[in-house]
Amino acid sequence: MAESKDESKLDLISRCIRPFPDFPSEGILFRDICPIMKSPAALTAVIDLFEQHVLECHPVVDLIVGIDARGFLFGPLLAQRLGVGFVMVRKKGKLPGPTVSVAYTLEYGTAEAEVQEDSVSPGQKVILIDDLLATGGTLFAACELMKKLRAEVLGCLVVVSLKDLSGADKLKPHTVFPLIQY
Repeated sequence: MAESKDESKLDLISRCIRPFPDFPSEGILFRDICPIMKSPAALTAVIDLFEQHVLECHPVVDLIVGIDARGFLFGPLLAQRLGVGFVMVRKKGKLPGPTVSVAYTLEYGTAEAEVQEDSVSPGQKVILIDDLLATGGTLFAACELMKKLRAEVLGCLVVVSLKDLSGADKLKPHTVFPLIQY
């Protein structure tokens, strides 16, 4: 019975993800999650499935760490459900106070991600969350930030994983739990 209910939630989520060919450039098939945010049922399904996974696989979690910017949409909702705190990993220059940063490679250049240096304490158990995993650069940088702060990364959650781009391989030994894979 529970499996059928989960399949129903996954189907709802999948139907809310719109493909946009040739965006942002020719040859790219963009997976738009905006309709999930517009549908209370789909958004609830996403958080339900993430919560279920975390409770089953990681009974002790201290923080949910959201990746700029769409990890900020799902992360606080999941953190609230789990009764834990939420931390933001932002693009460089967006956070006040002392920060820790990591440079990472994008498809066409480099970028930096940062977190406030007092946002995570050594030994805290964290789960990272983002909307989409492609090549894994951004999530890898966030894992490296957590490593710098001596947190324990329990795993990564994403709504969509583009498996042909092998982003999960870049994140090993950390595991990735995707709801939908293309």
